[in-house]
Amino acid sequence: MTDRWTGWKSFPDHFYGEYIQAPIGPGVYEVCRTATREQVAFGCTQNVAESLCDILKPGKGRRRFFFFGARKRYGTGELEYRIWPTPTLSEAKVALKSIRGQRDAVWRRHAAAAR
Repeated sequence: MTDRWTGWKSFPDHFYGEYIQAPIGPGVYEVCRTATREQVAFGCTQNVAESLCDILKPGKGRRRFFFFGARKRYGTGELEYRIWPTPTLSEAKVALKSIRGQRDAVWRRHAAAAR
């Protein structure tokens, strides 16, 4: 299992024939707004490229997403994504659990410091 995220990438503009640079295989993905770094989607999937394509489609998707906010159509350049490719879906689930645990620990630390 690889142990790190790829760099942030902007979603491509299909008008110019660009494609999403993601594996057609299992992994973890995160999608954020470019300007505010607000998280739009985060999860693990059997097919990362297909799941990222589904994010751009308005309406209901076929996959489970962990969305914060309503689903809508996003403009070109408004979103960025990064991925954590894994060899199997079970390793993607383990990576997702590890990432969530690390984020929860950070939030607990900030909450304790704010008191």
